[in-house]
Amino acid sequence: MQEVDVHVREVGLRDGLQIHPVFMPTETKLAWIRSEAAAGVSEIEVTSYVPAKVVPQFVDAETVTVEALKIKGLTVSALIPNYRGAERGIELGAHKLNFVMSVSKTHNLKNVRREREESLADFIRIVELVRAQPAQTRPVLVGGLATAFGCSYEGRVPVADVVKYAVAFAEAGAQEIVVPDTVGYADPQQVRTVFKAVMDAVGPIPVAAHFHDTRGIGLANVTAALDCGVRRFDASLAGMGGCPFAPGATGNIVMDDLCFMLESMGLKTGVDLAQLLAIRELVRAALPDIEMHGALARAGLPQHFDKPGHRQLAVELV
Repeated sequence: MQEVDVHVREVGLRDGLQIHPVFMPTETKLAWIRSEAAAGVSEIEVTSYVPAKVVPQFVDAETVTVEALKIKGLTVSALIPNYRGAERGIELGAHKLNFVMSVSKTHNLKNVRREREESLADFIRIVELVRAQPAQTRPVLVGGLATAFGCSYEGRVPVADVVKYAVAFAEAGAQEIVVPDTVGYADPQQVRTVFKAVMDAVGPIPVAAHFHDTRGIGLANVTAALDCGVRRFDASLAGMGGCPFAPGATGNIVMDDLCFMLESMGLKTGVDLAQLLAIRELVRAALPDIEMHGALARAGLPQHFDKPGHRQLAVELV
């Protein structure tokens, strides 16, 4: 596997499709996954293990997972909202399970219909379940803290609350923590404050960022997170996405623009940008009504972008 400076995870197949009313054909999802893996995206969140009656887009979760697992070198991850979701992920053999709860009390009640402490107790049970699996098939367990920067219902979320639940995840056994800006509240200064506090509190556990571009400063927030030492980022092809329980929350940061910015800064992502841009057409053909974003797709790659000396020297890694 190619050595990279920054690890990017595609979440469009889950976050990008979860609120779209038109079902994307299973074969198109698989073509998308295979194409991005071939373009160098080494981890893809391929689905969510929620009941199909809740999110019909994921009625094919089993098929998508099983087929994605056949792709050499790809880390197959999936979102889980609860213990049952973890059981499904383990049964299917997913490499990574992304548990999500909200730091905002109101959003957690609306999203997973539980108090935050109930979600945390469920996570502890999931840790026990995962640890009971054979070492060679044991998935990586991730703790996700939705609405870590703000909530459409409650406004700004206290940093102390984010740290509290990040530490709780770490102490319970999370192997990675994701800090999402679910509704696009974050600004670069707040990003530095929150990530510094979380990373200081959880020590060596990897911490990833999940930004939305609701108010147009998603990539600015990425640079702030880079300053803190974050080297793992979620993004969505063409910036698709949003949360059904977060009014006004538009899509994730654009995977194509993120990779272009990082590569322009001299940070290797391992992603072939031309191949990545071509995959947009596959999605557009299947869902012509879906909203697609991206400055790189509009302007194209700069002339001579891949020539020696064009890209800036790599930023100093902290």
